Amino acid sequence: MSEKVIIFDTTLRDGEQVPGCQLNTIEKIQVAKALEELGVDVIEAGFPISSPGDFNSVVEISRAITNPVICALTRAVKKDIEVAADALQFAKKKRIHTGIGVSDYHIQYKIKTTPDEILRRAVDAVKYAKKFVEDVEFYAEDAGRSENEFLAKVIEAVIEAGATVVNIPDTTGYCLPPEYGSKIRYLKENVRNIDKAIISTHCHNDLGMATANTIMGVMNGARQVEVTMNGIGERAGNTSLEEVAMIIKSHHDLDLTTGINTPLIFSTSRLVSNLMSMPVQANKAIVGRNAFAHSSGIHQDGVLKKRENYEIIDPVSVGVRESSIILTARSGRAALNHRLELLGFNYGKEELDEIYHRFLILADKKKEINDEDIRILTGEVFQGEKSIRLEKLQVTCGKSAIPVATIGLNINGEVHVATSTGNGPVDAAFSAVKQLISKTVHLEEFLIQAITRGSDDMGKVHVQLDHEGKIYYGFGTSTDIVTASVEAFIDAISKIK
Repeated sequence: MSEKVIIFDTTLRDGEQVPGCQLNTIEKIQVAKALEELGVDVIEAGFPISSPGDFNSVVEISRAITNPVICALTRAVKKDIEVAADALQFAKKKRIHTGIGVSDYHIQYKIKTTPDEILRRAVDAVKYAKKFVEDVEFYAEDAGRSENEFLAKVIEAVIEAGATVVNIPDTTGYCLPPEYGSKIRYLKENVRNIDKAIISTHCHNDLGMATANTIMGVMNGARQVEVTMNGIGERAGNTSLEEVAMIIKSHHDLDLTTGINTPLIFSTSRLVSNLMSMPVQANKAIVGRNAFAHSSGIHQDGVLKKRENYEIIDPVSVGVRESSIILTARSGRAALNHRLELLGFNYGKEELDEIYHRFLILADKKKEINDEDIRILTGEVFQGEKSIRLEKLQVTCGKSAIPVATIGLNINGEVHVATSTGNGPVDAAFSAVKQLISKTVHLEEFLIQAITRGSDDMGKVHVQLDHEGKIYYGFGTSTDIVTASVEAFIDAISKIK
């Protein structure tokens, strides 16, 4: 039977330390509920003594969450521990996470004390935390750069003092994977009471090895991983939750499992990204926009023949609707023909060769070929023949004004007008358009891009709509970004049959 790896999520504590990514209490509760639904086992809700806001967030998250353990961080300081215990008073399952630096750097230059004093303070902190909660986790800060012998001595002492989890952080992201794995193995083999506690990993990504180090830790006996959504965190970030979860799910030979409900990964990633105003890099593993996108002709042909040729993960398993075949100058005939068939066109070899020749000429001029470009290539130019056209757009908005938009649409030759309010000018305009159409649509993606430069720049808007489970794309350009947005919205709607 597979062993379970405990997922300890620190998005709301370590992840929130990213400059400019702070959340208010309501937003933290929203993320915590999403993490609970995702299936994480432990939520590190904050560092209560750091600020009244952090204290209140831990209190409110403790009230709102049922299944995961709620964890609060402290230093090896009595007051920290008392405040954490107070913040956790409403938690159904509670844990205090206390600790101290154990590397020579921290002992000599940060704390300016002796190894014996570190050992004493570590034991005292665990014993004191144990008076308030049964579940106590001890972190040996900068364990990645500590001497294994001293680290083992500290870990053995804190387990004896009552620690239920021992966290071995690579705080600076310095360790090489074999080095970190051997450190975990050393503790398994040299700490006499290690069987009385769970070993946890907590790796940072300063050298890009956080996930690799975490997996090596797990392979050598760690059974808790400390991670964040999208890998956010201090400096270069923490180990990515989605990467660890999918590595364990994909590699059956590890004989491990997690409680993560993987189809919710993508939506949780986007929630965290949106609330923290921190975009996910396009090439980010698992949750990046290009994680399941293919533009190389060789790759596209392979994926179309059998997805597993170039994808080791089914995108649906992480909540992504499907793989993306991106048409560029590197795309081959197979990809072009696939898109033509999706658009309802079927051509023989000679016709396809001619269209492909024209496609390559256009693709050399444009970075990406869209559906409207393909229709033009096939001679089916629908410009001016769409059933819905924008005739009128008037928007009122400002710092002290409620955004209001009036839309005039020409629908099958007849002009209809509607007015609506919204959270902003684009939202108000979209709401007005929805009043005039008979179809129920949901906005899945909204992207604005500058085409050139300057304040008079042309803006290009791309939208992705869902209608009855099917995706429709729309594009619009204008020097007025609201107009471009509405044109893109209407473009997508007009493609719904």
